[in-house]
Amino acid sequence: MSEAATSGETAQSAPGKPLGAGPFSRFERLIAWRYLRSRRKETVISVIASISFIGIMLGVATLIVVMAVMNGFRAELLTRILGVNGHLIVQPIDMPMDDYEAVASRIEGVEGVRLALPMVQGQVLVSGRSGAGTGAVVRGVRADDLSRLELVSDNIKDGSLVGFAAGEGLAVGSRMAQNLGLTVGDSVTLVAPEGDITPFGTTPRVKTYPISATFEIGMSEYDSSIIYMPLQEAQLYFNAEGLVQSIELFVDNPDAVDTLRPKVEEAAQRPILLSDWRQRNSTFFSALEVERNVMFMILTMIVLVAALNIISGLVMLVKDKGHDIAILRTMGATSGAIMRIFLMTGAAIGVAGTVAGVILGVVICWNVESIRQFFSWLSGTTIFDPELYFLSQLPAKMEAGETVAVIIMALVLSFVATLFPAWRASRLDPVDALRYD
Repeated sequence: MSEAATSGETAQSAPGKPLGAGPFSRFERLIAWRYLRSRRKETVISVIASISFIGIMLGVATLIVVMAVMNGFRAELLTRILGVNGHLIVQPIDMPMDDYEAVASRIEGVEGVRLALPMVQGQVLVSGRSGAGTGAVVRGVRADDLSRLELVSDNIKDGSLVGFAAGEGLAVGSRMAQNLGLTVGDSVTLVAPEGDITPFGTTPRVKTYPISATFEIGMSEYDSSIIYMPLQEAQLYFNAEGLVQSIELFVDNPDAVDTLRPKVEEAAQRPILLSDWRQRNSTFFSALEVERNVMFMILTMIVLVAALNIISGLVMLVKDKGHDIAILRTMGATSGAIMRIFLMTGAAIGVAGTVAGVILGVVICWNVESIRQFFSWLSGTTIFDPELYFLSQLPAKMEAGETVAVIIMALVLSFVATLFPAWRASRLDPVDALRYD
């Protein structure tokens, strides 16, 4: 007699209520568990179940890791972009901003505004001792304001801001200094296209400054292109004495800039044009969001393929266990009991694969930078080049809601995949199964 029959007799021989009487009873769980265990004659079915388990595990882990990295990208880029650039930009209308100190002082008194930073900005050509040159953006700011810009002042790699505060030096991005072969104390030459006006036309302005500090924000685009210059020196260099081009505002909550607009306009007490960080970076962050959503849909296909493997494995199992199903039916097992047995068999693969995938994904997310460094060392190449990906480290930020969504999606696909094979098993005619066995 088959295992199913033996199990059925054991279930029926128990005193009191039969073990198989209720839905998802011990009897049904016992049969489902026995169908999951490997036997020599069921090797193919066991291999398919193992492939399904591995597929779901890798699919869930990949989804969690990729989404965490995408979230980490957005969070890190947002932190660095908003740590260097203002959340709200105040620009003058009708007349130059020569009263910037009073305007900045009034705006900084607005609740929610952390820093009002008057700025002169211009593009220059930078060259070092070797004669090599590169383009750069010079930002003229007050020394006190730069010291309050934590992303710069807290990440001084070499030198200090003492010379900058005295108006005797520049703060240069570390990657730019490295590319030009410069260190603290060396001189750098700046060439601005709009210089002095002569009888022969406008000549470029060329001036040499010492480097007092180098900073490393961690975003290659900024570390290789930004130079900070004392405000008064920048005003002289760009022919803007007593003026600034804009006042950049750093607020406590960047997502609440809309509520601050009327307060800032009132505090300015002059005609101004306001723009915020979302308007200036809308294309960039929209592209990141689209890429993130597309990656989620594409990687969901991995879990879907694994779920289809569950279908094929259960269909073969139903065909192989046709004789056992017929015996269970003749002993009194209902079609619902048969359906639940195969539902539990397939769902067990999906649940186990999902749990293993979550564990694997979390472990990878916690160690993603170490893993990147290991594979870089193993391959002898630079994986995640900061020149291409902006950031110097591979970030990963898991979000609870997103992880739960991945888990639910994997479980739903796994359960749905078991419905057809389980329904087919429940519809099996015991007479035909025994006749053609």
